[in-house]
Amino acid sequence: MPNVLQPHTLTDDQHFIDLARSVLDIEAEAVAKLKERIGSDFLAALRLILGTKGRVVVTGMGKSGHVASKIAATLASTGTPAFFVHPGEASHGDLGMITQDDVVIAISNSGESHEILAILPLLKRRGAKVIAMTGKPKSTLATESDVHLDVAVEREACPLELAPTASTTATLALGDALAMALLDARGFKSEDFAMHHPGGALGRKLLVHVADIMRKGERLPKNRPETLLPEAILEMSAKGIGMTAIVDGDDRLLGIFTDGDLRRTLARHDSIRSIKVGDVMTKSPISIAPEKLAAEAARMLQDRPMGGRLVVTDRDGRLVGAITFHDLLAEGVV
Repeated sequence: MPNVLQPHTLTDDQHFIDLARSVLDIEAEAVAKLKERIGSDFLAALRLILGTKGRVVVTGMGKSGHVASKIAATLASTGTPAFFVHPGEASHGDLGMITQDDVVIAISNSGESHEILAILPLLKRRGAKVIAMTGKPKSTLATESDVHLDVAVEREACPLELAPTASTTATLALGDALAMALLDARGFKSEDFAMHHPGGALGRKLLVHVADIMRKGERLPKNRPETLLPEAILEMSAKGIGMTAIVDGDDRLLGIFTDGDLRRTLARHDSIRSIKVGDVMTKSPISIAPEKLAAEAARMLQDRPMGGRLVVTDRDGRLVGAITFHDLLAEGVV
């Protein structure tokens, strides 16, 4: 008979806290025990996928189908072309999406899912290789596949011992392990990852360069070192980033004059009308190259809480732009 639980009232706070902790303990234990099974079968699956000329097709029914869809998405975003096929739909035409060059990852905790077993002979007949992920090493799916990955768990986290919980978590974790091993084997880099995520925050962090968002042209504050402070202050105010870059006649960066420099100058002098900005500027300021990633500029600014902007210089030390923390925020880099 199925396990029957006595309901608890919502006022029994400790019961629900203990139950939630128990679920996490059971699922964590299930994932931890997978480490003992990482061996020759895992390597066989890895090499099978790396050696295929086609794609990885992931399939599963019910909760296993949701896990399969996520595994396919993770593979696709990390350098392994993959997609999900519903096993029920495969029997009604979608099987045509699978070729002899593909590798199929079939997920079923019991290893006896009718919908998967119905298409298994057809997959084998057309020459596609099959990697099974099941909790039953002696099941039909496990024994008829080219490679079997054991995702068995001792118990589910469900108090009724019915809902797939620990088993789906373990399967998902092993899918992630396989995807990360493939990523490493392919030499997949952060730039490659960004190319798969151009529309999201990850893409903005990894694809946007300083040159794409820096202030330049008329928006860029700059003065010559002989400029008197009142004129330099007007330039700072007009451009609105709390500083002006000090350059020579060839636009080579000599220094910067900031709000902080102005406060320090006012503290030391009764009048600033005749002071040249080059005499009170900050020399050798930290700069960044325009081809650097905007994420690196964000890191540099975060490491310098008093400096909310960076000057941008080319290889010859010429001023080409400026970038502020606000610019990075507006672009979604931070």
